[in-house]
Amino acid sequence: MAQDYYATLGVGREATPEEIKKAYRKLARQLHPDVNDAPDASDRFKEVTVAYEVLSDPQKRSILDRGGDPMGGGRGGGFGGGAQGFNFDDIMDAFFGQNGQRGPRPRQQRGQDALLRLDVDLAEAAFGVTHEIKVDTAVTCTTCDGSGAANGSQPETCRTCHGHGDVQHVQRSLLGDIRTSRPCPTCHGFGTVIPDPCPECAGEGRVRSRRSISVTIPAGVDQGTRIQLGGEGEVGPGGGPAGDLYLEINVARHPVFQRKGDQLFCQVSVPMTAAALGTHLDLPTLEADVAGTAEGERTVGLDVPSGTQSGETMTIKGFGVPRLRGSGRGDLKVQVVVETPSRIDDEQRALLEQLAKLREEERPEALMGTHHKGVFHKIKDAFK
Repeated sequence: MAQDYYATLGVGREATPEEIKKAYRKLARQLHPDVNDAPDASDRFKEVTVAYEVLSDPQKRSILDRGGDPMGGGRGGGFGGGAQGFNFDDIMDAFFGQNGQRGPRPRQQRGQDALLRLDVDLAEAAFGVTHEIKVDTAVTCTTCDGSGAANGSQPETCRTCHGHGDVQHVQRSLLGDIRTSRPCPTCHGFGTVIPDPCPECAGEGRVRSRRSISVTIPAGVDQGTRIQLGGEGEVGPGGGPAGDLYLEINVARHPVFQRKGDQLFCQVSVPMTAAALGTHLDLPTLEADVAGTAEGERTVGLDVPSGTQSGETMTIKGFGVPRLRGSGRGDLKVQVVVETPSRIDDEQRALLEQLAKLREEERPEALMGTHHKGVFHKIKDAFK
């Protein structure tokens, strides 16, 4: 009477091939002598392997289901002991998580992604721009249309593996015959060979070429932003689908503005008298760097109140950078730097000395700390 191989694997008689394979993998992981030092682990490992050999073979399983002995009345040497032995690939699947799929691999494969760094100025990054860029990537060979074969020829079935893509190696061991699969050395796993390769691409199905791409940079991109262009990367081997092209934005330094997120920062210098008395300034906007900007959008007014201290920051709403995700714009932050004259004539000196006398500041005391009023607050008080 044949052994109950279903019970050995712990599956029912209606189990599918996938369920049988899953059960075997689970038991093989538990019982393999390299991971299980129980005295009966080796024998049980042999039993489940034989059971899997029977149940995974439709012909042997049919004999078993009809009440026969698929192993010919005995188990012979170790792992099945039959003429075929067992397939070591299934044990490798159990331990290394392979999916068990066999057969030739396709010549057409997806190409790699490509990365290109694109330099833009601050205004282009803020308001968006369209650039024509040159890309040096692999493209489909136009001579063979990606097949890799010369005109009038085509790939042929490999005579070594007969189109399977892999070859079987049998090795004798104390546990029986061990069969392993390896990629065919003749066709490298493709199952076909190209006897007459295309002279343009040498059988690769692709060649390197420089091409132009029109790229639209959206408004609001920042340093390091990556833009994905689907299908504009490297064409794959065998004329396979192209990968993606990623553009990494590099924003050039601006002579006036600095950017932090959606806000712009700049400094403006005003004379000491203007800071004390107050003034109005017309400042250039970032739009002034964009060709075709209307004259009224090239400047923005800033009122500097009297008594403004050096280092004070004023905000101009809505003149920053447009938001990449969302609506509206950030603000423009203007830091005022008060300039003290380094050279004055006799008349100016006399006026300043008169002001110092009125302010009783001819010999001022040093005020240390951070909470006292500055000199321009005192000038503001004097004019009041």
